[in-house]
Amino acid sequence: MGFMDSIDINEKYLLDNYPKILDLLLIDNTTKKNIIWATDSYKRKGYRFRDNISPFIIGEKNIIKPRSQKSKTEQTKRSKDSAEVFTPSWMCNKQNNLIDNAWFGKENVFNKELDNNTWEATESKIEYPEGKTWVDYVKDIRMEITCGEAPYIVSRYDTVTGNKIELKDRIGLLDRKLRVVNDNTNNKEDWVKYSIEALKATYGYEWQGDNLLLARENVLFSYFEYYYARFDELPSEELMIEVATIISWNLWQMDGIKCVIPESCQVERIVQINLFGEEDVQENGCIGCAKGDVYHHNGIYAKIMDWEKNKKVRYVDLLARGYTL
Repeated sequence: MGFMDSIDINEKYLLDNYPKILDLLLIDNTTKKNIIWATDSYKRKGYRFRDNISPFIIGEKNIIKPRSQKSKTEQTKRSKDSAEVFTPSWMCNKQNNLIDNAWFGKENVFNKELDNNTWEATESKIEYPEGKTWVDYVKDIRMEITCGEAPYIVSRYDTVTGNKIELKDRIGLLDRKLRVVNDNTNNKEDWVKYSIEALKATYGYEWQGDNLLLARENVLFSYFEYYYARFDELPSEELMIEVATIISWNLWQMDGIKCVIPESCQVERIVQINLFGEEDVQENGCIGCAKGDVYHHNGIYAKIMDWEKNKKVRYVDLLARGYTL
């Protein structure tokens, strides 16, 4: 699996061998166009904030890199301009452990935290509290907000150091679900069935398009790695497409404050002709932006998939019902 050995996914490889997969990793299911850059980091290369990301640009020019492989100057600039700060894996593990401590009602379920900001994975099969099953855990919905490269969801590498993490030591929300699937399935059919359930129950959103692509790639390639480790082969292209489709819905581009596509709110220009034949121009800004009202933006509200109902929903409507993923 040489093409997956590096932490930096080779988009040229995807473009040449799996163009449908790369298209899915770039699609914005809300706008039906590709995700936008939503950053000025690539302005000098000719790609503007609102430009859609082209598979040919990233495939041929290889310009999108994980944060750990960006220059220190670029890392500092993005932190200053976009408040981009990535969390080390030991902290992701600590916080994910807190979630599982509450779900299982006990500590050290998946690993034991050590004093030197490392951890030791548990080797025994996981036991479940009374009234809960492994399937409940797999289907329990989890979400990483402002997910960056998705270090809380999958931990292929430490996003700060760039060091790759072995499969048995991974600590992400989806990593844990796939470990549970591994523990409790005996054949490929069941493994695929419940691994798909695990994917459908794992969500995240991100503002910047390059980070979102990296997050989607990390989830996809993590799935490949778990599949390969279990069956000593890569998934079929049909399964790859199904997995990439789910990822394209579950990891989406959004301004997390406004619940819309970044910078999509507009000043509306209304032109009316008065009695004297003269133009009367009125410019109305976004009410939601003016009042800080998440329900009244005139931008493009992000849509996600409710897999249980197989129905597209606006994320903001989940908030209106007092429910979040």
